[in-house]
Amino acid sequence: MFLSNDKAPFIPGFAALCAVFGLALTVGTAAVQAQIGAPEKDELTFGFIKLTDMAPLAVAYENGYFEDEGLYVTLEAQANWKVLLDGVIDGQLDGAHMLAGQPLAATIGFGTRAHIVTPFSMDLNGNAITVSNAVWEQMKPHVPMADGKPVHPIEADYLKPVVDAQLAAGKPFNMGMVFPVSTHNYELRYWLAAGGIHPGFYAPHKGDTSGQIQAQARLSVTPPPQMPATLEAGTIQGYCVGEPWNQQAVFMGIGVPVITDYEIWKNNPEKVFGLNMAFTEQYPNTTVRIVKALLRAARWLDEDDNANRAAAVKMLSYPEYVGADEEVIANSMTGSFEYERGDKREIPDFNVFFRYFATYPYYSDAVWYLTQMRRWGQIAEPKSDQWYLDVARSVYLPDIYQQAAEALIAQGLMSASDFPDFDSESGFRPPQDEFIDGISFDGRTPNAYLEQFPIGLKGDEVL
Repeated sequence: MFLSNDKAPFIPGFAALCAVFGLALTVGTAAVQAQIGAPEKDELTFGFIKLTDMAPLAVAYENGYFEDEGLYVTLEAQANWKVLLDGVIDGQLDGAHMLAGQPLAATIGFGTRAHIVTPFSMDLNGNAITVSNAVWEQMKPHVPMADGKPVHPIEADYLKPVVDAQLAAGKPFNMGMVFPVSTHNYELRYWLAAGGIHPGFYAPHKGDTSGQIQAQARLSVTPPPQMPATLEAGTIQGYCVGEPWNQQAVFMGIGVPVITDYEIWKNNPEKVFGLNMAFTEQYPNTTVRIVKALLRAARWLDEDDNANRAAAVKMLSYPEYVGADEEVIANSMTGSFEYERGDKREIPDFNVFFRYFATYPYYSDAVWYLTQMRRWGQIAEPKSDQWYLDVARSVYLPDIYQQAAEALIAQGLMSASDFPDFDSESGFRPPQDEFIDGISFDGRTPNAYLEQFPIGLKGDEVL
């Protein structure tokens, strides 16, 4: 018999016993299946990149949530996102902290083809766009001011004169992002295009995966921890990355974060926990138990109005996790964000790990990332609305999430109110319009969504 730290036994007939004693085990109207079998594989290795949003993994390890599930986990930092993805594909890693676009891109065959899935979304928000001091000084005359400080959000409209002047002088305008299918790439492209700056197209069908076709701002890949040094060297003039690497630029005095992704798309989905589909099929109990541990970690990070964030900051500062100074990590993880040095503003939701059903793998989140792949040419041919939904359903696995949630409720560790209603409509968020350009997104109608953009592929367009 396996006992968690909370002494809740996973035994056959547990749900029936509860019924005998009159205990309600429901999520909405769904009956809870409390019992989950023993893990088929209990020694696991998970990969991550040194970013603060790997926090659920660190917390699940340090707080003993993995061990409560009978899982003995090793966490290993990876050199970059490609190495991490390859590790999950070839089995060196059992799962990993991933960019939301990675499982989708692998499954449809952009880059390495493999069926990678996710039953768990790791967080909302957490990224920002930083420009060099020189670029910021050129932007500032165009930025509205109030009480001597810039008015936020700062749109890319104020960067456009800088880019135009540089292009007129025959010089490229270079920016960094972390991976071609990263949230950072799509957020940076979204912000630039909303300000009339073309970020370029991909043309994989023509063998061009640079993403720089017709580009006014040329975007290239730089691993997150190397962003500040690359900016300081002048190789790039700005970048989009997760924390703590925007705040690091502020502390180093080499750059200014001009906008957070929270301001580009309020409460946008960020990372996911990715697994090989074969792993979830071979080890179903293990998979559910992984999600249970991560759910507990995510709630711990957000509970009591972020009361545990200081402890999380200390944890993340360990060299085996993020390894940055506590002060740098705390600048964003504890509910504030510093733009120019000394211009610190309250953004309580800069990092969200559990609120707003952040952990639920919504199909509509997957659809949004697929629309951006189509918009910028990574999906070269037009696709039907049904195709987008079918891909989302093949990659995002809410059924596994639901099993984990119901088991936690049965144990008394969480309540039904912690989760969305598990019904046929729960895979879609309501239409969202809190984007910087005011364009509304409905995950049920991806092609109609794409038609709204003046910059980007849509309809039957092919490069």
